[in-house]
Amino acid sequence: MSNLTDLYEKIAKCDACRLCKQRKRVVPGEGREDADIMFIGEAPGWHEDQQGRPFVGPAGQFLDELLQSIGLKRSEVYIANVVKCRPPSNRDPLPDEIGACRKWLDRQMELINPKMIVTLGRYSMARFFPGATISKVHGTVRTNEGVTYFAMYHPAAALHQGSLRGVIMEDMLKIPSFLTQTEAVPEESKLQNAKKAEKTEKIEKVEKGARTEKPGKTEKVQKVEKAGKVENIEKAEPKQLSMF
Repeated sequence: MSNLTDLYEKIAKCDACRLCKQRKRVVPGEGREDADIMFIGEAPGWHEDQQGRPFVGPAGQFLDELLQSIGLKRSEVYIANVVKCRPPSNRDPLPDEIGACRKWLDRQMELINPKMIVTLGRYSMARFFPGATISKVHGTVRTNEGVTYFAMYHPAAALHQGSLRGVIMEDMLKIPSFLTQTEAVPEESKLQNAKKAEKTEKIEKVEKGARTEKPGKTEKVQKVEKAGKVENIEKAEPKQLSMF
């Protein structure tokens, strides 16, 4: 049994909030356990509640289309939601419900350890882009502790507002380039760390050399001063006139 499978069993028994009372099936998430990209939506809908799988309704069909546009399949990414049970009448999840499920999402992110997390909708966005509005941050990224966070509208937004379909598709096409940049960061960090270590080593050698010198003036300074004194003496001595 994998760690994720064990986690799913624990989530299935969760009764930490009111959503457990009306759910038909819990919807923990699905996908590749070592996925580079993790998509986080808001909450299961009616279709998800029936099947116990995330994004299997109309919004999920659009998500599949979006994945295909960048050459990916559902099996190659990981998909989850901020809450694991369907809110009544598909209402928005409440803050305490999101808080009750937080430990499950935290553990999923820990186990999958993705390079990139794509937030779908304002409720998952709010966690990683605090204080932001989705109309302003969609299509943008931020990086924290080596993970790139990319904000997008929820696929369902395109079903309710057709003008957003093109916006969502354009944002999706940015993911491959941002992922490539994320993968390049470790190599750049290694190079920067190597240069920093080299610089530190040079500084330590200089400081060590300074500590091992005898008190007083350095030999080089002494030689320079000695040469200066000799030159001054020579200038002070009267020059003898040659008789020839």
